[in-house]
Amino acid sequence: MSEEVAAEIRTTHILDLAAEGRRLDGRGPDEYRKVTVEPGFVASADGSALVHFGETMVLAGIKLEPGKPFPDTPNAGVLSTNAELIPLSNPTFEPGPPQPGAIEVSRVVDRAIRAAETIDLERLCVTPSEQCWTCFTDVHVLDHSGNLIDASLLAAVSALAHTTVPAKRFGIAEADYPLQVQHFPIECTFVRLGDAIVVDPTFDEERAAQGRITVATDETRRIVAMQKGLVGAFSPDDVKEVVRRALVHGERLRAVAKGDRP
Repeated sequence: MSEEVAAEIRTTHILDLAAEGRRLDGRGPDEYRKVTVEPGFVASADGSALVHFGETMVLAGIKLEPGKPFPDTPNAGVLSTNAELIPLSNPTFEPGPPQPGAIEVSRVVDRAIRAAETIDLERLCVTPSEQCWTCFTDVHVLDHSGNLIDASLLAAVSALAHTTVPAKRFGIAEADYPLQVQHFPIECTFVRLGDAIVVDPTFDEERAAQGRITVATDETRRIVAMQKGLVGAFSPDDVKEVVRRALVHGERLRAVAKGDRP
């Protein structure tokens, strides 16, 4: 049996299950897979976190280096977010220049971090117009089993929350100090499977989906960003419902990102 035929049969089965309120892995429509976060996973990074969403595994690393502020923001540091989808993590990924999926993940994660003002970039300014900290946030997908956006932001925020500014190493201050994280954005992704809308899609569910929507919220219950993907539509009532669900899931996932509980 060809892969195309097998994928079509799998898609039909996923849609049939969704119509009955069921999923391949036994979860309900509004249930996340098991989520774990291991901060400080990379000792050589200034901050890091390894995140599992079921079998999806994402590693985020933070590096802070002295740099020069941009001319239009002389009193602020610089934030750079990049996502890498390595070929070993999924057969659909290829070596070479960044693929559209990697670009989308990096942009959506970066947008949520900036919109929520996760870190105060002005605090990263050392000398206005002359020197600042550049914060590199690198996301590496180690195993893609679905829902890279949620896992990537959770890894990035958790890594930022456990980052130390290496001020002593670069001779900028007498001692290193923790990076201050002032807001904790969390993204929750939903996909449409027929008439059903399920959270935390697996890789197979993403391939079967007719539409995707991601909602980013913070601890103040602000909606800081949204992203629509694929071609399917969501009604205004659908959007209101996924926002309500995102706020509930965000509280639990945010506690994981902050390390308040396992």
